[in-house]
Amino acid sequence: MNARDFRPDIEGFPEIQGDIEVLRKYAVDYTTQKGRVTQIINMLHPKRMRLRVSEVRQETKTTKTFRLISPDAYLPPFQAGQYINLFVELGGIRTSRPYSISSPPNQTGYYDLTVRRVEDGFVSHYLLDEVRVGDEFESTSPAGNFSHNPLFHGHDLVFLAGGSGITPFISMIREVTDRGLGRNIHLIYGSQDPDDIIFREDLEDRSKRHDNLTVSMVVSNPPRGYPGFTGFITAQLMKEVLGDVSPKTFYLCGPEAMYTYCLKELEILGIPRRRRRTEVFGPPKDVMAQPGWPEGVSADASFKVKVKGRKDIRARAGEPLMISMERASIILPASCRSGECSLCRTKLISGKVFQPPGVKLRKSDRLYGYIHPCLAYPLEDCEIMI
Repeated sequence: MNARDFRPDIEGFPEIQGDIEVLRKYAVDYTTQKGRVTQIINMLHPKRMRLRVSEVRQETKTTKTFRLISPDAYLPPFQAGQYINLFVELGGIRTSRPYSISSPPNQTGYYDLTVRRVEDGFVSHYLLDEVRVGDEFESTSPAGNFSHNPLFHGHDLVFLAGGSGITPFISMIREVTDRGLGRNIHLIYGSQDPDDIIFREDLEDRSKRHDNLTVSMVVSNPPRGYPGFTGFITAQLMKEVLGDVSPKTFYLCGPEAMYTYCLKELEILGIPRRRRRTEVFGPPKDVMAQPGWPEGVSADASFKVKVKGRKDIRARAGEPLMISMERASIILPASCRSGECSLCRTKLISGKVFQPPGVKLRKSDRLYGYIHPCLAYPLEDCEIMI
């Protein structure tokens, strides 16, 4: 029995075939590149990149987009929805933050990072207030799993965005509309203030020009007489604007409170886990409110952490261990800073730490005492080995 060729069933396969034929005719023949495997891998997935700010654009009163180019004239490819981890040095402390790329992957000349001011933020204030055209940064290469897979996620997509959580979605939307991909997207975008809706004009323009894109704005703190949807993204609102939800895949990206709220609303709609995709969102604002936080340990409690082969440091219970280490000039590899990428994986030799639900530790790591310091909070004196 001959196996059926499944490739024509994959979305975009005819276009890919066409691209392959063009590349065979005009592109580099990589069969001649034998012996350069490491060099090619480092080009496609560099551990570090140099980036230069070529443009700064004010999006809203709280948000700017930074256009980053490569001084080396090459940027590795990425998938819409991925992020880079941007390194900064502030007050003698080297730290980093992951930011989703808001430009589409079909635009290869630059990466756009759209940054919103975070209340009591550290890095966002610096980027929005201090960074100018010509400034340079170091970053990781693109990473992350918050992207569309046509084999598993289908062609009928719902994007639930809140605030700056629009950034991975605008990349996906721009790619779909720029390239004419056969995906139906309904964006439901929640904001507190209609004047602070990021990419509002671009989204409204694209939805008018493309039948496969629908945009529903929801404002939680509307001015008097606001004509659109108001309040929160509820199950009832989703049923009203979406109709039949059974064939759709839901993507969710926004602030921590939105995750807690919207995931419950998706459960009310009966959306199974396999059709819910969430982006990582960093450390919780109040770790003590997380399920499983032990009674009797305050966020301000301070503990000694011995870093084997390095030095002893002090770490607060309410702050991720990684940040305490960065304050002491101990830098760990990092990409997501959200317990997902495993680059900061560290051995816990003794002591106890709290790791919130959602940290993606392998079963073997839990068994043999490994932690992700980006989302590990000390509960007593500890010893770790990097």
